[in-house]
Amino acid sequence: MRRFLPRSLTGQIALMVALALFVAQAINFALLLRERRSLRFEQVTAPAITRVVDAAERIRDGRFREPPDQRRARLRLEPRNPIPPGLRRKPDVEDGIRQALAEAGIQAGAIVTGLDRISETDPRFVRMNALRAQRMKRLGGELIVAVELPGRGWLVLKSGWPFSDRDIIWRLILQTLIIYAIVLVPVLWLGHRVARPLRSLAAAARDFSPATASSPIEERGPGDVRAVIAAYNLMSSRVTAMLDEKDQMLGAIGHDLRTPLAALRVRIESVEDDEDRARMADTIDEMNRTLDDILSLARLGRPSEAPTETDLSALIDAVVDDFRDLGHPVDYEDGNRLILRIRPSLMRRAVRNLIENAVKYADGAEVTLRHDAVGVRIEVADRGPGIPAEQIAAVFDPFTRLDPSRNRTTGGVGLGLTLARAIVREAGGDITLANREGGGLCATIMLPGR
Repeated sequence: MRRFLPRSLTGQIALMVALALFVAQAINFALLLRERRSLRFEQVTAPAITRVVDAAERIRDGRFREPPDQRRARLRLEPRNPIPPGLRRKPDVEDGIRQALAEAGIQAGAIVTGLDRISETDPRFVRMNALRAQRMKRLGGELIVAVELPGRGWLVLKSGWPFSDRDIIWRLILQTLIIYAIVLVPVLWLGHRVARPLRSLAAAARDFSPATASSPIEERGPGDVRAVIAAYNLMSSRVTAMLDEKDQMLGAIGHDLRTPLAALRVRIESVEDDEDRARMADTIDEMNRTLDDILSLARLGRPSEAPTETDLSALIDAVVDDFRDLGHPVDYEDGNRLILRIRPSLMRRAVRNLIENAVKYADGAEVTLRHDAVGVRIEVADRGPGIPAEQIAAVFDPFTRLDPSRNRTTGGVGLGLTLARAIVREAGGDITLANREGGGLCATIMLPGR
């Protein structure tokens, strides 16, 4: 049911007003129908009852005179009930006549009523005067009343009757359409006017990026909408100011930490024991790498590098060559030239982190670049111990290390996959991990194609 309801503000306002108008018109119709039935009783039913009772009293007192033309008479005596059994009866009229006859002290047998349609070509209209014929045509029906008077026959009365309420229904429909046109058109215009600045606000909030400066949204529309837009402009300026302050703080932290690390690197040269000196140098290098990972992850929302047209195949080949130069067995299935608009340094970092994990835990890696209708896939596979299926999602959390397949002896602090996924998601893609048949792990970078 919900999928058929309008989702826009304008549509919901229009639907609410339309439903309110419909309910109001339904109540109006019920009141009009009730008033019409009351008027029908006063103008048709009550006079018919009065005429029947008056005629019965005259028959009882011997003052009733037979009309000269029984066929044209609206009130006459007949030997039997002339109402066909198929006509629709009016119990309320029958009860009213019976009660009125009882109050007048007149004994009556059966009382039968029937409603019959009158065709506009009925031959009786020729014998009627023009005013009565027009009234009967407008009413469209005829009420026939037959009252059994014991020993006297059946007293029969024929009177005009409004056969249907179609006229009031059509008038109500036309009135509803006119009201809808008068009310809904301004409501739709007003809703569109209110929704336009809200759509601009939604688009600005959806497209907000810390990496790009955005201009304030024009404050327009009703007062409440302008207040929301003003609050958003203030919030976005505060967020931008906080991010600028964070970048300055990270730059200061990086400088303050690298300076003592560089000093320590110089001082360890005075250590005479070669093994201790090498161990200290490795520790300082690991601290530098950890610092780089933390700063890169913290600054990812506002990278200083702009997206450029980059040959992804050449970028991967350069990363693989770096590992080969260090003596690591990394195979690359070179793909065709593939140009994507990415941040090359960050994407190089993401690919390097995946290959570095494979080299650490499997002593080698197999890299493949694929491009199809779905997008671009960079697969980094190894034949290492893999990751338990229930822990695959957890390895992307910062500072997460798995034991025993990801132990402390391999180095790092658990930011490699976190940083790689953040880089790929910033580029509009994602990273998945899956264990390979026969052992090992396959990490896949999925990027949108051109």
